[in-house]
Amino acid sequence: MSSGSSDPQTISLRRRVFSLRTLLAFLVAITFIFFLATRFDVKWGETWDQVRGMDFYSYGLAVLLYYTSFWFRGLRWRVLALNAGILESGETTLPSYFRFAQLIVIGWFVNSVTWLRMGDAYRAYAFSQDSRMGFSWSLGTVFAERVLDMATVFVLVLIGVASFSTTSDSNVSNYLVAAAFLMSVALVGLLLAMRRFGPKFAGALPGRFAGAYVRFQKGTLSGFKRLPLLLLLSLIGWLLEAGRLYFVVVALDMSLSLPLLLLVALGHAILSTVPTPGGVGAVEPGVTGLLMLSFARESAVAIALVDRSITYLSVIVFGAIAFFAWQTAHARRRSDRSETRTAETTETA
Repeated sequence: MSSGSSDPQTISLRRRVFSLRTLLAFLVAITFIFFLATRFDVKWGETWDQVRGMDFYSYGLAVLLYYTSFWFRGLRWRVLALNAGILESGETTLPSYFRFAQLIVIGWFVNSVTWLRMGDAYRAYAFSQDSRMGFSWSLGTVFAERVLDMATVFVLVLIGVASFSTTSDSNVSNYLVAAAFLMSVALVGLLLAMRRFGPKFAGALPGRFAGAYVRFQKGTLSGFKRLPLLLLLSLIGWLLEAGRLYFVVVALDMSLSLPLLLLVALGHAILSTVPTPGGVGAVEPGVTGLLMLSFARESAVAIALVDRSITYLSVIVFGAIAFFAWQTAHARRRSDRSETRTAETTETA
């Protein structure tokens, strides 16, 4: 029996997530937040009073919308996988909608506890284990997801900036548009380069790496069929993110204009790409600065902290649960397959 065994890659990733390096990352991030908190003149008593008076019903709705967005992201990822030919081989299996959503939560959890956004690679690995497709193909579907996300974010940021009519926001708006534009152009440019020069690039690689690249390209470029459906699911996912922020603001008995709501929610998404654990140290001051376009500093900090309790702290809690649930299920499946092969060998003998 091998029920207690795990493959070396899983053990290595698990050790990296729960390692001394990860603990040090948390300490550095906390130190950075403390530096920001002490540098800026915030009346923490007023901020805490606002947080303490929060309406937990509205807060619960914010949490519900946030985790509902994972279901739509999981559905989109499943469509991408179908488009990329996951069922072309009889040896593959198509995970459920719930499994795709679970893997995304796991990826965000890993992003929240490690540097350099390892979560995307980890969930690609987990998907390859569930579907029995190669890691490079699975990583291609994740990359296609990132392209869709950034294209959607860029469009929504433009809408938010165009609708936000105050004059004091010019620099902030310009930075957001520039960041979203550059990220979108970089990703789309990579797609076009893959389509145009992919075969030549693969031909210049050694055989093993050439095969991995071809599978990665197939997972990426073949996923964009049924593009209107993919864009609709992307839009719903990001609007649910904005809905989360809306109910956080309502929970604190405040109000926020729709254009600024979009800018703050999407600014959060852009800032979270900073390769610290969960974007810690970049998201908090950035979101607070955006909110200060409409709120006093203490109120902006209160909103940012309550929102991060959902997008960061809750992801660590629920993501850890999803992570260990997947690990347990994966070990059980490996044990079942091992027992099946043993039984088949015995019958043949």
